[in-house]
Amino acid sequence: MVELTFDPAEARAAEKPQDPRRASLGRLILTDRFFKLLTRAAAAFVLLILFGVIFTLVEGSIPALREFGPGFVWTEDWNPVKERFGALAPIYGTLVTSIIAMLVAVPIGLGIAIFLTELCPIWLRRPIGTAIELLAGIPSIIYGIWGLFIFAPFLQQYVQPFLISTLGNVPGIGWLFAGPPYGIGILTAGLILAIMVLPFIASITRDVFETVPPVLKESAYGLGATTWEVVWKVVLPYTRAGVIGGIMLALGRALGETMAVTFIIGNAHRISGSILQPGTTISASIANEFVEALQVLHTSSLMSLGLILFVITFIVLAAARLLLASLNKRAGG
Repeated sequence: MVELTFDPAEARAAEKPQDPRRASLGRLILTDRFFKLLTRAAAAFVLLILFGVIFTLVEGSIPALREFGPGFVWTEDWNPVKERFGALAPIYGTLVTSIIAMLVAVPIGLGIAIFLTELCPIWLRRPIGTAIELLAGIPSIIYGIWGLFIFAPFLQQYVQPFLISTLGNVPGIGWLFAGPPYGIGILTAGLILAIMVLPFIASITRDVFETVPPVLKESAYGLGATTWEVVWKVVLPYTRAGVIGGIMLALGRALGETMAVTFIIGNAHRISGSILQPGTTISASIANEFVEALQVLHTSSLMSLGLILFVITFIVLAAARLLLASLNKRAGG
């Protein structure tokens, strides 16, 4: 038989309430573990979506890549009736319109950001900032309609004839401005893209410029630096990562834009040396033809265009990361 003993000290210890600090610490530990699991699940979900998109594009591209091989990338012919497809014209249009957009939007966007943070009167900053945000919120199809009915006729009547009569006669670059003034075309699409990505560059650059510690700028001004020297030697080096990130974000928007470009680029599957002539882009080709693509090879070719656009975007982002790493290395970061 087991003898049971009663210890009054143990009974009092059992009756004592649990230390509230220990209970609170236990809840905090559980909450922290749950938070870590939740954030890991969110990151894994993003990767899952990314790999799902890649798998879908690769799987859908297999028939076209098997039929045409690597030549699909540098072949210009696009004939759904004869089932001959090549991606060179859409790739060319995508790259050229994006380059035109960035050449126009980057200097203007940086100028707007510098003006708002360094030169603009206080009372004028809010109206200009609001206008920039409104431009960013306009749907792309509105830009396309405006570009087709207002902007393209304006270019056709006033701008393109001037470019043809002046720059079209300059040796070496005249071929870029050859041909009749159609209004629509690669140049028009590039300018519309510039207007569309300009708010992203200006807004992001303005925000990163405002993160510069005032003491750095005041010290430079105290040493006799001009506004240009402060911007070039203090503000831009301090914020180069954010500035390049904003430019890359805008470039990604330009590469993938669909509806606005579809309205005004002309949708011609051919390569012309003149930027005044109609062309097409990868996204515009997919938007125009995917619904009507009845043959398996046609659909697979469009999926291959999507895969190529994905690869181009990845290359652009990788180049941006390498550029930032190189700049940090030169700066001793």
